Amino acid sequence: MVLDAPDAQALARFYARLLDWRITKDEVDWVTVAPADEGAYLAFQTSTDYVRPVWPSADGSQQMMMHLDLEVGDLHDAVAHALGEGATLAAHQPQDDVRVLLDPAGHPFCLYQVRRQCSGLQAGGEAGRPA
Repeated sequence: MVLDAPDAQALARFYARLLDWRITKDEVDWVTVAPADEGAYLAFQTSTDYVRPVWPSADGSQQMMMHLDLEVGDLHDAVAHALGEGATLAAHQPQDDVRVLLDPAGHPFCLYQVRRQCSGLQAGGEAGRPA
């Protein structure tokens, strides 16, 4: 997965701290982060024409293209950690047991605890429920 950002290095550092991953490739406009076992990775590329997404969606504004669902052990602690690293809590929270946050570039991501997923952040801001 590759996330565009106005500053790839800054966004990669945010996710490396958030996920406790390490930076595995660090170039001016391209950075990757991965867990210690390197089974997966996230990449970040600088985009000079990056437009921050709006969530929930709004007519005439850049809509989100994707979001990350991150399972956590303790939702309260994970939200506090994310906020401390530079995330912001989204104004609209469609589920009681999931928290939608925005990374420093405005990409939404969900934190959920044990088997609950932010399943389907819809364009209108409605979220579906896991089966």
